[in-house]
Amino acid sequence: MQMTYSEPNLPLVRRLEAVGFRAWPASSVVYDGSWQVRLTGSHPSKRLNCVVALDPSDHRDIALRLEKASRRFEAHGRPLLIRQTPLSPKQLIDHLEASGWECFEDVVTMTCDLATLELPDTMDHLPTHDVGRFVDADITVHRTDPALKPALAEIITGIKPPTGLFIIEDPQSGPLAATLCVQDNDLAGIMSLAVRVDRRGQGLGVEILSTALRWARMRGARTAWLQVVATNEAALALYARTGFKEAYRYHYWRKMDAA
Repeated sequence: MQMTYSEPNLPLVRRLEAVGFRAWPASSVVYDGSWQVRLTGSHPSKRLNCVVALDPSDHRDIALRLEKASRRFEAHGRPLLIRQTPLSPKQLIDHLEASGWECFEDVVTMTCDLATLELPDTMDHLPTHDVGRFVDADITVHRTDPALKPALAEIITGIKPPTGLFIIEDPQSGPLAATLCVQDNDLAGIMSLAVRVDRRGQGLGVEILSTALRWARMRGARTAWLQVVATNEAALALYARTGFKEAYRYHYWRKMDAA
């Protein structure tokens, strides 16, 4: 798959990548030059288990460094994934293509100006401080394997910047929607937003998103950001209506025999 190379705002990309790492922390992070090797043995999230190159000029010894990273991933029982951002060296992507790797997911990073956003004057849902309750809600609305509860709780507990955990619940049927908002100085990241399948299309996504954004703006955040898979048309439409615009995209690569 031949990728195209645009001219994104690289300083913005660097800043959003940095806050993204802090907003969803891997349990193990090591550096090989400017390549960040992220591994989390307890959770399969691709963002927590990938190699991310953070300097377009750092393309020495590509094959050797990939082999070294592969051994680390094998030790954790994980397939080696490369996360391509606008900061990735073109030589690295060319090497992956020439070596038969597959680009298998396209993710859109979006931002919006919180100062110009029209948000409700009041917050209908205050953030909870109960991580266990939030994790239960997140697992329910995402239909995630309950066995991942301890790992997800560990990830959320490990987030260093101030974090708002938001849930919309029904007294009879339980959690309907959930998201978390990570405020990192003037930037606020919307993470893991989901609405329960049987309650989608009823405005709950807008409701919980607006609540989280208002919380962040009240705390001094000026720009919100989020990441969404490019095939999730419903979410892209929701975010576009709210005022989010595409900042850049990233992609995952894997060896063909790992597909």
